[in-house]
Amino acid sequence: MDTLFDLPEPETPEQAVIAHYRLSDDEYGSRAEREAIFDAERAMAVAVAKAGVGEVDGNEFGGGEAVVYAYGADAEALFKVMEPTLRSLPFRPAHVVLRRGSRETESRVDL
Repeated sequence: MDTLFDLPEPETPEQAVIAHYRLSDDEYGSRAEREAIFDAERAMAVAVAKAGVGEVDGNEFGGGEAVVYAYGADAEALFKVMEPTLRSLPFRPAHVVLRRGSRETESRVDL
């Protein structure tokens, strides 16, 4: 390896579940909306860790949207554990992107 960027590729590509929720305004949503996202994120983190399928990695708010990120070896297994909580959030429109390695291998699930 000659440079910092010549890192070996991981043996198993990391997969992702990325949930997108539309909020009530064009900024960061209401305090109650943010708290609901934080509570759901904590619940999913516990469920994902208990199932051993990956990790919930955080969130992003802005532009009237909340996004929750989770990563693991199998996006389908990760989504299966997260799905009940993802569907319980009332914000719509909402969708989840299941990324299986690259953008070419992703699919969308409307909530």
